[in-house]
Amino acid sequence: MAEQVFQKRVDGSVNFYRPWDQYRMGFGNAAGEYWLGLENIHHLTRHGNHELLVNMEDFEGNKVFARYSSFDVGAERYGYTLRVSGFTNGGAGDALAHHNGMKFSTFDRDQDIDSSRNCAKKVLGAFWYKACHYTNPNGVYRWGADGTPSYVGVVWYQWKGWNYSLKTIIMMIRPVQ
Repeated sequence: MAEQVFQKRVDGSVNFYRPWDQYRMGFGNAAGEYWLGLENIHHLTRHGNHELLVNMEDFEGNKVFARYSSFDVGAERYGYTLRVSGFTNGGAGDALAHHNGMKFSTFDRDQDIDSSRNCAKKVLGAFWYKACHYTNPNGVYRWGADGTPSYVGVVWYQWKGWNYSLKTIIMMIRPVQ
């Protein structure tokens, strides 16, 4: 089976600061910016083993990736908990280890472990936040290091730090053969 893209940011044409129900069901267009939906991701990964590939590009044309040999998303009744392991470095570094075991959070459903704030509101995104993130692929689409507040962009900290927003990030899964 070919890879299934479940998240794609390429040009800022879709607003990713959305409520729980939209992240649950999905939004955007697979030809452009896109979120497949938590329910769909759960159903795709609930049987068998799946790997995750995250491809990234900065505004200077540099491309890197991170691969995880094991990836799945739990059922809604468990907060769509992320389970990810088996990191292989393609130049990006491991930003997802921090998020392993976390429930998905949006501005209207705070499931992170930070008792003092809602991470989704703080960083204007939605993800498997802990307290709060090392990656924010569903953050505000910005253009590189543009001088706006830290943390809120399309961040992959281990590659570009808190203040650099990526040009593209594409997350895809496939069954492990």
